Amino acid sequence: MVARIAARAARTAQSRRAAVPPDRGGAAAPSASAAVRTGSVRLHLAMDLPYPTDIPHVCERIQHDVAERVTQLTGLAVGEVTLTVRRLVTAADASRGRVR
Repeated sequence: MVARIAARAARTAQSRRAAVPPDRGGAAAPSASAAVRTGSVRLHLAMDLPYPTDIPHVCERIQHDVAERVTQLTGLAVGEVTLTVRRLVTAADASRGRVR
């Protein structure tokens, strides 16, 4: 359940921080896993990001947003959020995913 909350929060943060529109072609939905210990959780996220982008800055903001949202919704302290960038998506990649 915590992983599903984190994945949803990551999708929202990806849209907000990296200008990746939700549910559009190109970028796949983020995935998340969670390791819950008594009162705390460690999260691992994997997602696509647009190219070009300031990867370190965007990743830091997404990690912060997800940690904050997971804490709000679960009451668990988020000890760590790791983020793996699966691939960089160009505008050309996004346009190929559209149906006309």
